[in-house]
Amino acid sequence: MAGGKIRAVLFDKDGTLFDFDATWGAWAKLQIEALAKDPQQAGRLAAAIGFDLNRIEFEPHSPVIAGTVREAAELLLPHLPGRSLDDLVLELEQAAHDVPLVEPVPLAALLSDLRGRGLQLGICTNDAESSARAHAAQAGITDLFDRIIGYDSGHGAKPTPRPLLAFADSLGLDPAEVVMVGDSQHDLHAARAAGMIAIGVLSGPAERADLAPLADAVLDHIGGLPDWLAQRAG
Repeated sequence: MAGGKIRAVLFDKDGTLFDFDATWGAWAKLQIEALAKDPQQAGRLAAAIGFDLNRIEFEPHSPVIAGTVREAAELLLPHLPGRSLDDLVLELEQAAHDVPLVEPVPLAALLSDLRGRGLQLGICTNDAESSARAHAAQAGITDLFDRIIGYDSGHGAKPTPRPLLAFADSLGLDPAEVVMVGDSQHDLHAARAAGMIAIGVLSGPAERADLAPLADAVLDHIGGLPDWLAQRAG
């Protein structure tokens, strides 16, 4: 792990700022049932994205957990005859704006604490930027972030390091001064490739064994960040 000063924290959104299954499980079930004409088609749609309709949760290695909305739509589309990809992407993005968000810890208090330590903050998500902004506004935390970057913000999607590097460049930071926090291997691969400190959290479907080989530390959730920062400074 790099030993220099930490000047910023960059967060993934789903599974990191918001508990993944608690936020997205019921929403995904609702969307699948709305798209499907019968239970058989619902089953095919669920299987395509690695979602368990009975448990109302995503499989740990579902391809959409760290994917983009477009990638999810591409998986669903073969089971939706007559639908176009662009229309399906738009429908899913618009529906996602109003998802009931579940915070793993009180976000405003945590983020205010981090800003009080002089840290700059950002979101880097494989969701659409518009959804990320809608969710930040819903949680009342928009003003606590210096940058909000989505897969469609012009820098590509994780695991490429480009959106992470765009965050650092826009704030004049050395990537080694930035902590990337995420719940998926995509997040941690991107952090490694960008030269950032990589922190995994367990508020998404991935287990510790999935994240530990790629992370400088694995926390139960982002509420552990202040203690981790204090220990590192000490």
